[in-house]
Amino acid sequence: MNEQTQPTTVRVFIALAPPDHAKDELARELRPAYDAYPHLRWNRIEDWHITLAFLGELPVSTVPLLRPPLAGLAAAHQPIRLALRGGGTFDDRVLWSGIGGDLDGLRMLAADVRTVVKSCGVAFEGRPLRPHLTLARARRGDRSSTADIAAGLTEFAGSRWPAERLHLVGSNAGRSTGPIHYRDIESWALGGGS
Repeated sequence: MNEQTQPTTVRVFIALAPPDHAKDELARELRPAYDAYPHLRWNRIEDWHITLAFLGELPVSTVPLLRPPLAGLAAAHQPIRLALRGGGTFDDRVLWSGIGGDLDGLRMLAADVRTVVKSCGVAFEGRPLRPHLTLARARRGDRSSTADIAAGLTEFAGSRWPAERLHLVGSNAGRSTGPIHYRDIESWALGGGS
């Protein structure tokens, strides 16, 4: 019998996702870079997100404990108006787009998410919130391409959009040799909408 073993842990984070039209605006801006720098490890557009809290590897049994309090938190927060704006790099290897708009509302939502996670007994590294959307990673030793692309994004200012859903996301990081893929474990409308 060839039974597939289910993982006992899942890599989890809580995030907001830009709507398709906002991602399309940025993708059009990046089109020349996609062609000029095919060696970068570009994130899939459908996986673009703004991380509010990275929880890391959790036991699969912990995930259901997060659902009710996150649902309540989402219902208590109204949608936040955000925009994709500019770009930069982390450690000269990670290319990102910045976030504009209601950053105070974004910080408040992130703080509340982190409080809820801690109240569920989940310990995680509470890094300071640096609102961004990761676009690509350079291979080790390639220091020029991300900085060049980030410089080209300096003037980029996407249209504003309402962040309307809070997402509990799982990833396959470390479980395969291919690219990282994300999947919604569950998502909830902010403000209790549909």
